[in-house]
Amino acid sequence: MKRSLKDYIFIIFKGIAMGAADVVPGVSGGTIAFISGIYEELIESINNLSIKHLVSLKSKGIKQTWTDINGSFLLALFFGIGVSIISLAKGIKWLLENKPILLWSYFFGLVIASILLIGKQISKYDIKSITAIVLASILSYLITISEPFSSPENHFYLLFSGAIGIIAMILPGVSGAFILLLLGAYHTVIGSISDITTGIKESNLELIKTSFINLFVFGIGALLGLKLFSKVLNWLFKNYKNITLSILVGFMVGSLNKIWPWKKVMQYRINSKGEEVPFIEKSISPFNEHIIDPKFTYALVMLIIGFLTIYLLEKFSQSKEQ
Repeated sequence: MKRSLKDYIFIIFKGIAMGAADVVPGVSGGTIAFISGIYEELIESINNLSIKHLVSLKSKGIKQTWTDINGSFLLALFFGIGVSIISLAKGIKWLLENKPILLWSYFFGLVIASILLIGKQISKYDIKSITAIVLASILSYLITISEPFSSPENHFYLLFSGAIGIIAMILPGVSGAFILLLLGAYHTVIGSISDITTGIKESNLELIKTSFINLFVFGIGALLGLKLFSKVLNWLFKNYKNITLSILVGFMVGSLNKIWPWKKVMQYRINSKGEEVPFIEKSISPFNEHIIDPKFTYALVMLIIGFLTIYLLEKFSQSKEQ
């Protein structure tokens, strides 16, 4: 596919949006890829990467091999994802701690719009597709109410977490960040990203080294998981697209519980910095003893903005295709 510089700039921005979504527990970067129209190309491109391209590098040359692996698309997309994760990690963390209701309201609207969008792609609602939606919804909901593990420190567990987390990150409706939270690796990964920037600013080589090793091990696991699971997804989309879309819709419906803006903390835990942070939360009503939450109006506005973000992105994608 021949693309202009303008096209690749848009792909970078889509990568930035994916990276931002992947940082937040409850939101899937795969959802952003799907609604922005690059999901199937992404999965197929990842699936197409193999050792055979390295072997044929000498005979075909760098230019042809780069074209065969759709290198420009992957480079632009992952560049955007990387920039987003590095630059937004601290910002998202601050919003989660200081403006959680407004942030979660925005993403709640985003996911509702995504459910409707992906639901429209299902060509036929028969007993199989409806069953797939119901079962996937139940499974996704059970994941959201699962109790997270304590944060692991060993590298083998980070490798495992990377492989599992990246699977969820590219699967629409399943939050990779939340899976990492359940596995106990979320704070380790986000902390390592933040610590690298802190270490560079403070010239702390030990902090940079420790953080880099953690992220390197996690990244190796992510690459392994990405390569293995992309084959499964690519095969499913080509052979059982309707059922696959139904499962994705179900995952997204079930995940709504996790991103519901109003939560009651049931149990706290002490993090690695000795701070008390929420550990187990329960979704509650914004109405407390018949008194509406003063943030309700602002939350509703953010929900609508989130919904319109997806709606306008879909309209833009449609206009690009025409």
